[in-house]
Amino acid sequence: MPDKTKIILLADDDPEDQEILVDAITRLDAKVDMHKVDTGKQAVDYLLSCPESELPCLIILDYSMPVFNAAEVLDHIRHKLVLQPIPKVIWSSSRQPEHVKPCMEKGAMSYFVKPNKMSELNDIAQQMLAICGNYPSVTGK
Repeated sequence: MPDKTKIILLADDDPEDQEILVDAITRLDAKVDMHKVDTGKQAVDYLLSCPESELPCLIILDYSMPVFNAAEVLDHIRHKLVLQPIPKVIWSSSRQPEHVKPCMEKGAMSYFVKPNKMSELNDIAQQMLAICGNYPSVTGK
């Protein structure tokens, strides 16, 4: 049986941060399909309109994004039953407790601070893939 494609949603308004995380994840697992959006609203719209067969195995949210921040995205999607089991993690340059706490209370599984070193980035990417691997992948693509 062929491997199933893993879809990961990455919401981050910084193209450089998107690129480094996508590169780190796809270096570790070439079968990952990264769906990228630039705003919290785009993340909400994507998730609420996504066919069940194409739901991501992981949702990665930058904390500070235009329109909705990560906590607001989590608020908007938390009552949609099909999205509840999908792991959600925060990927942010902020480690402020007033950012971390509401995200964790609203359903984030982990809160990763964007690293300064490549070795830290690789470690975060491995942790994210491990979280994704514990959620059933979707078939196809």
